[in-house]
Amino acid sequence: MRLSTVILPIDRWHDGGRDTWTRAEELGFHTAYTYDHLSWRTFRDGPWFGAVPTLTAAAAATTRLRLGTLVTSPNFRHPVTLAKDLLTLDDVSGGRLTLGIGAGGNGFDATVLGQEAWTPRERADRFGEFVPLLDRLLTEEAVTYEGTFYSAIEARNIPGCVQRPRIPFAVAATGPRGLKLAAKHGQAWVTTGDPKLFETGTPEQSVEAIGGQLKKLGAACEEIGRDAGELDKILLTGFTPQPRRHLESLDAFVDFAGRHFELGITEIVLHTPVPDSGFAADQQIFERIATEGLAQLGGRGRR
Repeated sequence: MRLSTVILPIDRWHDGGRDTWTRAEELGFHTAYTYDHLSWRTFRDGPWFGAVPTLTAAAAATTRLRLGTLVTSPNFRHPVTLAKDLLTLDDVSGGRLTLGIGAGGNGFDATVLGQEAWTPRERADRFGEFVPLLDRLLTEEAVTYEGTFYSAIEARNIPGCVQRPRIPFAVAATGPRGLKLAAKHGQAWVTTGDPKLFETGTPEQSVEAIGGQLKKLGAACEEIGRDAGELDKILLTGFTPQPRRHLESLDAFVDFAGRHFELGITEIVLHTPVPDSGFAADQQIFERIATEGLAQLGGRGRR
């Protein structure tokens, strides 16, 4: 199992932001992700910086830490311009980039460009075109494509990604169409659990629901003749019942991680603590989990 973190892009780079990213590397996290939004939830009226420039700065400030989005969506991105940004970031980081990608949702990002918020079906339709086109853009030197939602006319991405054949995709999906995209194009799959259980469900129900999602992912892989074991399975924490319980102590984390390891989860992502927010947590406990948590799983973890 791997242990990673999400760093919210809320601090000025020279006033704490850089230190948070370098500290994530010092603590031994496998990957440090950030959210690719223009603003987000309760942080909407406060500082919030862009994902790609933040990750570029983080790439220059670190040497070993993998970097990624969790997640990018079509809400305000176009595959052609996104591909160029990703290719450049992969180059700057020396091949340490992972693209977490999802269909997006309602909220500020969905309407900030002046469009009406898409329905779930419309988001799925766009995502179904977005991911394969982005795959082509990052693996072919020149791409021409005319689709329902996106077009590319001789879009060039030379010299290509440092990572071959392209940067890895971590596809966030729980519905049948998204799981098919994960099975076909993903190197990893991402879940936050079952959102219907967040407020009224129990941790046990959540574990059961994630197990059901993993079975559906396996079926989607089997349908196209792919071994589901080829995909990493990533759990982004903070959105399951009792969302901060696993950060209350090292033992609580080990219990939480062990249950999900047994399901088949291969990477757990913790939010770097943000005081006075839904992601508040004891920094000392967080750092102890980062440095000791996997070892406490009885030697089953790996960095």
